Formats: sequence, structure tokens, C-alpha cells
Amino acid sequence: MPADNLEINETTATQFAQLVLDCIEREYPHSNICWADSDQDIKPPRELTPAFYGCLDWHSAVHGHCLLVRLMRHFPEASFSTAAKQKLEQSLTPEKIQGEIAHFQRLPFFEFPYGVAWLLQLAAELHEWNHPQAKAWRVVLEPLEKLIAGNLQRWLDALQLPNRTGTHNQTAFALGLILDWARITENADFTGLVENKARQFYLSDRNYSLQFEPLGYDFSSPGLAQADLMRRVLPTTAFTDWLTNFLPQIPIENTANWLEPVKVDNPQDYMQSHFHGLNLSRAWMLEGIISKLPNDDQRIETLRSAAVQHRQSGLANAVSEHYAASHWLGTFAVYLITNRGLQIAN
Repeated sequence: MPADNLEINETTATQFAQLVLDCIEREYPHSNICWADSDQDIKPPRELTPAFYGCLDWHSAVHGHCLLVRLMRHFPEASFSTAAKQKLEQSLTPEKIQGEIAHFQRLPFFEFPYGVAWLLQLAAELHEWNHPQAKAWRVVLEPLEKLIAGNLQRWLDALQLPNRTGTHNQTAFALGLILDWARITENADFTGLVENKARQFYLSDRNYSLQFEPLGYDFSSPGLAQADLMRRVLPTTAFTDWLTNFLPQIPIENTANWLEPVKVDNPQDYMQSHFHGLNLSRAWMLEGIISKLPNDDQRIETLRSAAVQHRQSGLANAVSEHYAASHWLGTFAVYLITNRGLQIAN
């Protein structure tokens, strides 16, 4: 993956990597929404989840590791690679992954579905990276990956209704990440499971209105995430028709204010910082939708204009001095500008 094909250079990559390097072992402040059954579940984060405990919460720590791996793949000779390698070596040890496994054995649906979807993305990054160290880390991570995949299968089998909010519990966002992992790792059974659930939940949806978004402090658009998932599942013609029924209000003529980036008034507020992430995720979801439409589709110009606006706004605020944003936004920015969601066959 040559760096000159990306909208990112080593200087920018170093900035994003440094965001994670600054917090990957920063235990506090910490936010851990977790069910406690005994005193065993009330411990310092570094003891509960010894591999992934920094960056405010478990899921941010996980996708911070994912960011480091992705940037090391793109820039193996960059100045940050040595420090990133050291951090990954400290986290991805058999002993620490066994600690993570013990936690998920006690709490099998911890961080479902958002956090575990990023854990599978980390596994997918290592799976794709043809490097001896990556292969070694992949072996270390694999027992946790298998445990989580088994728990996910049970969870998905039992799931009757999707969560349509715009934060961590949202079903569509996570299913998109999980489906990409399943395809990258050639897990046909899991691919089929996710595709069937996507059809069950979303195939019949009609007349969704984006004007009601964001819902609260979303970092993911429920409507666009759903469309970005379905473009992974449906053939081009079927997806084109589905999108017409699902989002009939997309203008044929490019309208600048059809879908505008969301502004943040207080960047130090943890919830408001979600809107920076919303702008980034909207951008990659819009690009995902465009990627599945035929070239002559009249909605593409409108969708692309909105994607560009959201990309520019999101990236302008991705590197922040405030921990509310700096502990997680780098992952969303790198996911966008390295076209992560567009690289898997769909």
C-alpha cells in the first residue's frame, strides 16, 4: 500500500499516531460502562482489561491499537513506527490477552457491539499485514478473537431488532465493521450470518428522514450507517433501488445545504466531541454509498458534495488539544483517509 496513493503523508500520520501514543497507557480519566457481578469486576482498568485499558475506555484503546497497526502498514519506516511497535509489543502479549479472555468469560457481551467490532478490525489489520511481527501478534490475539466471534454469533442469533441510535449500541455501524472482518478472514459462515441479519433488519425499510439527525450526541449517522451496510450486502442494481426507497429525499440536483456538517461549540465537552466523529463517519459512509452506485446515477454529485464538506470539517478538527477528542478521533480520521471501508470486496 504505497503512501503516495493516499490523502495522508508521514507528517500527518505521525500526528495521528501520536494521539494514540499519548493515551494508550493513560488509565485515567476512565469511562467503563460494565455490569458488575462481584468484587472481581470492580478493579482498576489495567487489571480488568490488561491489554486495552487506556484512551478513556476499552473500545478507544482497542481502535487506538488498530490505528497504530494501520499506520505502521502504510508507513513502516516512519519515525513513529518504533514507538508504536513498542506499545503493541507491551499490549499484545499472551499473558495480557489471557486477562482479556478472562474478562470476556465473566462478561461475554462486554462492549457489544461497537467495541468488539473494532477488536475484529484489529484482527483483520493484522491478518492482512504480511509482516513477521504482525503474524506473531495475530497468533497472540487469535484466542480472544475466536472467543469474541463465538459470543457475537450467539448475540446475533438472538438479536430480533436492530438498535437505531447513533452511538455505541448502534447495530448497523458495528455490522459493517464485522462484515468486513469476516470477508477479510474468509469466514464464510459469519459473512452469511451478518448478511442475513442485515437483510432481516433493513431490507424493507422505507422513507428514512435524515432531517431528524443527529439524535442527541451521535458519532455515527443511523441512516447513513444503514445504507453503508446495505451497499456491502446488496448487488448494485438491488442497492440502487433500495437506496431510492430508503432515502428518497436525496436531491437529484446538487444542493449545498442538503446535509451539512455538524458544528461543535465546546470542543472540551466529551459528548459534543462526538460531532467531529459524526462528520468523519458521515464522510466515509457517503463515499461508501457512492462506491456502489452506477456511474450515471444522478444522486452521485449531491452525495459527493456532502462527503467532501464532511471530510473537510472532520479532518480540520481531528487533531485536538482536548482529551475529549484526542483519545479517539484519530482512528476515525485514519479510517476515512486510508479508505478502509472501501477496500473490501462488496
